[in-house]
Amino acid sequence: MNKKNEKINKKDEVKKVDVKKTSSFKKKKKIKKNITSGIAYVYSTFNNTIISIADESGNVVSWSSAGAKGFKGSRKSTPYAAQVAADDAGAKAFEQGLRTLTVQVKGPGSGRETALRSLQSRGFKILSIKDTTPMPHNGARPPKRRRV
Repeated sequence: MNKKNEKINKKDEVKKVDVKKTSSFKKKKKIKKNITSGIAYVYSTFNNTIISIADESGNVVSWSSAGAKGFKGSRKSTPYAAQVAADDAGAKAFEQGLRTLTVQVKGPGSGRETALRSLQSRGFKILSIKDTTPMPHNGARPPKRRRV
């Protein structure tokens, strides 16, 4: 009889001991940098468009992609999705103080021009546009001919 009472009492004590755990992690505040010029990298593939805006030394200030903005499947590769992504990345960079951009465009996707227009309409002064799409000089050996 006593043993059962002791077990019950121990369980009650455990319930009383439970303490709320508070995390010691504190969220780091975003520091507003005062950068005036930067580089916008527009990477446009057949499936997605990724826009990252960096300062002159190459540290990324803001980025966005069509997938990150909630587009899924074939809608990710549309010019509209690229426009929304560029607008988002541009808004974040504009907030940091960026005003002038040099743009590097890469890839064969459909969102290249639309992303540029979106950045321009956001209020950025675009100084130059450079196409950095990799081009094979002779490339890999092509696959053998198909036999039917």
